[in-house]
Parts: sequence; structure tokens; C-alpha cells
Amino acid sequence: MTGGPALPGRDDDPDRLYTITGGRSRAPENAFDLVTLIVAERQPTPGMQSEHARILRMCEAPTAVVEVAAELSLPVSVAKILLGDLLESGAVTARHPRFAPNKARLPDLDTLKQVLHGLQRL
Repeated sequence: MTGGPALPGRDDDPDRLYTITGGRSRAPENAFDLVTLIVAERQPTPGMQSEHARILRMCEAPTAVVEVAAELSLPVSVAKILLGDLLESGAVTARHPRFAPNKARLPDLDTLKQVLHGLQRL
């Protein structure tokens, strides 16, 4: 018994998803969220898994994880596993605001309090 017709362009066949991910069900911990930008660091190579090659081609310009999943017509969890493979091999880099260098973070709390007190005195 099926739950109705499949959505166009979407392939959630469990056997296919199992094959694509090599049986893995989780991406690397905290490596990506939906808005993490992925940038390809190299071109696809012969013999590379077709999904990996497609990701590298589409991420020549920064592309969000959610866009990669949509373009591949795969669940985000599966796209994250594939992206994790590419990140581990150095084929892509992941850019997200939370990974910004420390000097780009907000000033410490004491500095913010001093600014607030200065503004209140105006």
C-alpha cells in the first residue's frame, strides 16, 4: 500500500537513498545547517559518485545546503551526508556566520554596558 503518488522530481525510494549514502543515516555533527553556504574547491573527477559531481558543479558559486537538497531532489538529511563526504575530502568548504573568526564577533559584555551607559547620559 502506498501513501499516494510521489511528488514530481522527488525520489525518496529507501533503497536508492541507502545506496546514495552508503547506508549512513547521519551527517557529521554540527557541520551544516540549512543556510550554510557550500563552495566547491575543485572540479568533479572521473568515477566520482554522480551526486557528488552534481554538487561540485552547482556549488561553483556559494550555494545553501537547502538549495543543494532541492536541486538534487533529495531530503536535506541525505544532502548533508553527501556534503559531509565532500567536506571531509576537501572538495568543498562550508561557510556559516557562526564559524566567523573571533575578531568578527560582538564585543564583550562590559564594553556593551559602557556604551549603553554613555548613551543613557546623552
